[in-house]
Amino acid sequence: MKNRQVLSTLFVGIDVSSKSNEVCAIDFDETLYLKTCVANNNPGAVSLAGKLASIMTESPQLDRLVIALEATSCYSTHVATFLSSTETLMPFKPYVYVLNPKTTANYKKSYISEGKTDPIDAFMLADFARVGRIKTETWRGSQFLALQRLTRHRIHLAEAITREKTYMLTNIFLKFSELAAPTNGNPPFSNNFGATAQAVLTDFLSPEEIVNSPLEDLVKFVCSKSKNSFDDPEKVAKLLKKAAADSYRLDKYLYEPLTISIA
Repeated sequence: MKNRQVLSTLFVGIDVSSKSNEVCAIDFDETLYLKTCVANNNPGAVSLAGKLASIMTESPQLDRLVIALEATSCYSTHVATFLSSTETLMPFKPYVYVLNPKTTANYKKSYISEGKTDPIDAFMLADFARVGRIKTETWRGSQFLALQRLTRHRIHLAEAITREKTYMLTNIFLKFSELAAPTNGNPPFSNNFGATAQAVLTDFLSPEEIVNSPLEDLVKFVCSKSKNSFDDPEKVAKLLKKAAADSYRLDKYLYEPLTISIA
């Protein structure tokens, strides 16, 4: 930022919470132009934009607007997006920055004589911008939020599926121990959540039923459920019988609730 731009810039710090936004606005000489609190909703953001526009209009020495706030869960998203796109502030070329709290933490520690209150935090954010500490890109609300939400949702789903599979493996181990954790290192299926493995776990009430099934019937079952995807279905059927024979046995009353849970 060039010297002239710095001297003609209004630096705004916003301390965001779920209900309200504490705001502090200063210039390069630390002259206080605004210290207020607005609701963290659309009317509050409209009011804040109006206050900032009035300051810029009434202060001819100011022609540039820098707004800094910390990323605060989802609570900072709306106000940052609004201030970066509202027509009220467009004549003053607003630069809105949503900062990682880690980048401002050490700077806040330099104010050792100050207490921990929201108005002071707002001033520190404005001062952080004033001294040129901001190194991030300006806020691009729509593009950033779209990518963030999709990415985080994908991660959420992947973690949820992993968690459910881990939990389900405990039920599979109880019902069919050698299928869940084969001790001979030669499991019937490479994936216990595949279609054929699922059919084995839900169509047969217990490993004993698999042991007592004729090999020919088991081969037909494997071919049917896998849609003939195995190169050697007879080998799979034999491995399945072996796993069933080596598995622990439970009281017969336990198999039905385990099967319902797995299904």
